[in-house]
Amino acid sequence: MSVISTAAVAVTAVNAVLVAGSGLGAVLKIEPILEPMAKVGVPESWLVFPIGTLKLAGALGLALGLLGLPVIGAAAAVGLILYWVCAMYTHIRSKDFSPQFYLGIVFCALAVATLSLQIRSVTLR
Repeated sequence: MSVISTAAVAVTAVNAVLVAGSGLGAVLKIEPILEPMAKVGVPESWLVFPIGTLKLAGALGLALGLLGLPVIGAAAAVGLILYWVCAMYTHIRSKDFSPQFYLGIVFCALAVATLSLQIRSVTLR
């Protein structure tokens, strides 16, 4: 396994675990999520679907990518990039630059890194 393949697996695994945790938090409507979502105008009814469901689907897609379905993993990374861009836009639109905004930037960067490493790993084969 090349260094890039190892990095791709590590970054994808970390991304999948973090996004799954975030999605589970949304589905379970944990308290630290409720106030920031309300602050930017996201209805609580959206936490399970679409927000939590999309995050959990993204995490599952990344995991499937690690299990030998790289196209699914790449598609999941693209979907997560789009999700996080929309999340950051929601914060910008609301003029909310709280820690959740910057966490969204980190999650988006992680999704971009995941996609980049997956693409690079596949092209080296």
